[in-house]
Amino acid sequence: MIDLYYAPTPNGHKITLFLEEAELDYRIIRVDISKGDQFSPLFLAISPNNKIPAIIDNQPVDGGRPLSLFESGEILLYLAEKTGKLLSGELRERHHTLQWLFWQASGLGPMLGQNHHFTAYAPQPIPYAIERYQVETQRLYDVLNRRLEKTPWLGGDHYSIADIACWPWVNTHEKHRIDLSAYPAVNNWFERIRTRPATERAMQKIQQI
Repeated sequence: MIDLYYAPTPNGHKITLFLEEAELDYRIIRVDISKGDQFSPLFLAISPNNKIPAIIDNQPVDGGRPLSLFESGEILLYLAEKTGKLLSGELRERHHTLQWLFWQASGLGPMLGQNHHFTAYAPQPIPYAIERYQVETQRLYDVLNRRLEKTPWLGGDHYSIADIACWPWVNTHEKHRIDLSAYPAVNNWFERIRTRPATERAMQKIQQI
């Protein structure tokens, strides 16, 4: 039903986490970003920003032609609405979930991505950039920890697309020089998601492509 254009990155993992939780049929199409597959005309027709993930839903609920989508946050929202799963219908929890989903897309992902780039991939060390993104990473972990001290899940009482969006980035905490023991509520939340059967299945996809 779902064609997933995928690479084993935090943004790619978001979608496999959802698809496994929702038990949807899907096919992974590997996009080898190290070889520049993301710039191919075929992929750009689906994801004009040349980023993974992207999907094609071959059976959209309107019964029309296949629907292609890019941007991981939009894909999660679309799939949640399509399936009625992992996004509450109750007003407050729904919008708390969505604000944390957008927080991940605008803050956690981009800032942790910059942290990883400047600490691991920059051709030469730039101390100012390394310090800037490390401090911001720590601030974001503090924000996440304070939220999870108050509620079991980011949206409230139920596991949701907000948790799915954030977890793959926290899964890379060692790359960002973050000790999760310094953030007890985040650590507890992280372990509860890590040991979910759907999470284990999703992360096994890395070895299968």
